[in-house]
Formats: sequence, structure tokens, C-alpha cells
Amino acid sequence: MSRTVKIEKKILEKNDTIAARLRNNFAKRKLAVINIMSSPGAGKTTLLAETIKKLSGRISIGIIVGDIATDHDAKILEDAGAFWAIQINTGGRCHLEAGMIEAVMELAPEKLNLLIIENIGNLVCPAGYDLGENVTVMLGALTEGIDKPKKYPGMYRACSRLVINKTDLENALDIKADDFEKEALMVNPKLEIFKTSAKTGNGMNEWCGWIASLVNAEH
Repeated sequence: MSRTVKIEKKILEKNDTIAARLRNNFAKRKLAVINIMSSPGAGKTTLLAETIKKLSGRISIGIIVGDIATDHDAKILEDAGAFWAIQINTGGRCHLEAGMIEAVMELAPEKLNLLIIENIGNLVCPAGYDLGENVTVMLGALTEGIDKPKKYPGMYRACSRLVINKTDLENALDIKADDFEKEALMVNPKLEIFKTSAKTGNGMNEWCGWIASLVNAEH
């Protein structure tokens, strides 16, 4: 009598295996790695450009930018002063995967102190894919409204840091960053939160100071 045994493998098993290998390699290189996620238009690229301008004289920063198409954002970040910037075009996939990161890291210079992965703008899929990072950061913008943490709890629970961006628009939108913070903490009480405006520079010193401390901790 024959018997069929159904073996279910974890969907993300391959990704997690590669992510573990990446994490080990990053640690050997003493490379701090941040995976930053957000919805489209939340301001990731602008925030990162200003971050690079503030830190590039002290820290050697590499950027991996994920988009479905174009190399527009990588060029912006390279012009902002990134030591190394490379674009990954997924051709339709709504998230980056560890295998993609491992492939492009073969091109990365040895001198990097910090790697920032700008994930594809999407409030669902990226949260499920470990990329070998030290820290996962969520970027939320006031222009999205304060309901996003509860509508997309998986994204906010997957992160340990939250940047509330575009705080200069509080008055115009009649939305307060403090209210966004309260909503986010209801979903993930452990979040460490930064409030920024890349346009005015508000909160950028605190955000960049945290990044510098993360890099220092790896050395």
C-alpha cells in the first residue's frame, strides 16, 4: 500500500537562507545595513539624499535602490554624494529579495561603512522578505494620513524604527505628527520614532545621529 506524504516547505525558505548568508557577510565586513520601506511617494529618495549630504563626509555610504523600472532614484542618490549607488529593476516584482541583494553586492566596493537598501514603494510585500539587514525602517509621510499603520500593520510590526516624514506639512494637512506617532505605537509599541522634514531639515540631525551611532557600533 502506497502512501503520499505532503511536505510543505516554508515559502520564504530560500530567501531566508540567502539573507542569513548576507547577514554573516555583512558582519564580517563590519558593514551596517538598513532596509528602508514605505509607500510610493512617501519621500524615501529625498530623505536619503539629504541624509547622504549630511553624512557622506564622515561615512562611506552605499545605496541599493529597488524600483520596478528606471534608474532615476539611483542617479539622484549618486549625485547627492553616495560613495556607491546601484539600481535594481525588478520588472514587475513589488519587493526586493535577498538573492537580488547578494547578486549586486558582488559589485560593492570594500570601503563601505553603511549600506542603505531603498526598497520598492509598497505597503504589503516588502515586509515579508529578510534582506540580511541590521535594522528595518519604516518611512511614513503625513500626506498618507494617520490611518496607514492600522491598515498595513504587517509593515509597521516588521520594523524597529519609524520615520514620520513631511512634518513641514502639518498645518497644510491639518494632521499632526504626534497623532501619527500614537497610531503607529498602537500597532507596534516598540518602535523608535524620528520626525523629519527633508525639505526644512527638521529632525534630520536626530535621524543622522542615530545612523552614525549604528555605523559606529559595527566598528
